[in-house]
Amino acid sequence: MIENIRTQIKQTSEQKYQAELSRLKAQDKHKKPAGWQLSAYAVRTFILGDAQLEIQKKFYGDDALVDRALVTLMGNQGLMLVGEPGTAKSMLSELFSAAISANSQLTIQGTAGTTEDHIKYSWNYALLLSEGPTDKSLIPSPLFHAMKNGQLARFEEITRCPPEIQDVLVSLLSEKQMMIPEMGQDFSLQAMQGFNIIATANLRDRGVHEMSAALKRRFNFETVKPIRDRQFEVELVGLQLKQQLADLYSEVQVRPEVIELLVTVFNEFRTGQSLQGASLKTPDAVMSTAEAVNIAHAASLQAIYLSDGKLKADHIAQQLIGVVFKDNPDDAKRMRYYLDTVAKERARKDADWKAFFDASREF
Repeated sequence: MIENIRTQIKQTSEQKYQAELSRLKAQDKHKKPAGWQLSAYAVRTFILGDAQLEIQKKFYGDDALVDRALVTLMGNQGLMLVGEPGTAKSMLSELFSAAISANSQLTIQGTAGTTEDHIKYSWNYALLLSEGPTDKSLIPSPLFHAMKNGQLARFEEITRCPPEIQDVLVSLLSEKQMMIPEMGQDFSLQAMQGFNIIATANLRDRGVHEMSAALKRRFNFETVKPIRDRQFEVELVGLQLKQQLADLYSEVQVRPEVIELLVTVFNEFRTGQSLQGASLKTPDAVMSTAEAVNIAHAASLQAIYLSDGKLKADHIAQQLIGVVFKDNPDDAKRMRYYLDTVAKERARKDADWKAFFDASREF
C-alpha cells in the first residue's frame, strides 16, 4: 500500500546530509581556512566519502578535481566549473557550499534577464522614498549576503547573462568589496573571510555570451567530465535511482539488466559509437548520467502507478522518447537509425532489447 504523505520535494545538501556534516565537524582536528566551518580535509571527505566514517560518496568523477577546487576556494580566485550538461556541476557547487559555509542557498541563476540588481542589491522603493537609502530599505542579493557573512555564493549558468552583467563580478572578485554609492560616496561592503564565488557554465553554451578576458582571469576553470566507465555508470544510476525513489523504491522491482540497457543507450549516443564499433551520430539532446537517472526515475513511477510495479525496458523506451525528441527534429532520425541498426540486432537475441525495440517503434 502506497501512502500519500506530504514531504518536502527536495532538501538542501545541508539538510539532507546534516548528520554527516555534524559528525565531521565534531571530529575535525585539521586546520580550518578562515571562515570555513570544516577543514579542507573534512570537506574532501564529505564529498568523496569515507566508509569507516559512514560518509557517503557524493561525487563520482575526478577526485583530483575536488582537491584543486578546494585550493582555489581557499585563495583569491573564484571557481568556475564547466562541462557538458548533466555532469553534476551544480551538485558539486552545492556540496562545496554546504560543507564550507553551511548554506548552499546563496544562489544567483544566470538568465538573459539577470540584472546588476540581482547580483548586488536593490531597494524597497516605498521605504527608500520615506526613509532614504538605509540598511532597512536595502534589499541584499545572495552575493551581498555571502560577502557580508563570509560564505560562498553560487552563480549558475553564468554565460546565460549578458557580458556587461557578467562583468559586475570583475571588481567584486578583485577588490572583495561592493560599493553602495546611494549610502555615501565612500560607503562599501567589505567581504568577510570565507567569501568566494563558485560559478558554473555549460560547454554547449559557449558563444551564447562569451566571458570577457578580465572576468576569466578572476576564475580558475575546472572541467567536470562525463563518466566513461559504463559498468560504473550502471552502478551509479542504480544507486541514485534508489535515493530518488526513497520509500517508493520498495514498491518497484528493478532488474540490473534494464538499468544496463538504459546506460548502454546513453553511453552509445554520448560517445557516437556502439559497443560493437558501429559509428552513430550524436544527438543534440543531453545524454548525461543525470538525464539517465531522470529517465529511470520516470520509468519507475510509470511502473509503480500505471503498471504492475516491474520496471521494464518498454517503460525506458517510452520515457526516452521525450528526451531524444525535445531538442532537434533530426534527433528522431538518429534515434530511428539506432533502432534499425543497433537495437534491432540485439532484439533478436535479448528479450529486454526486443521490448525496448518494439516500444520505440510505436513513436
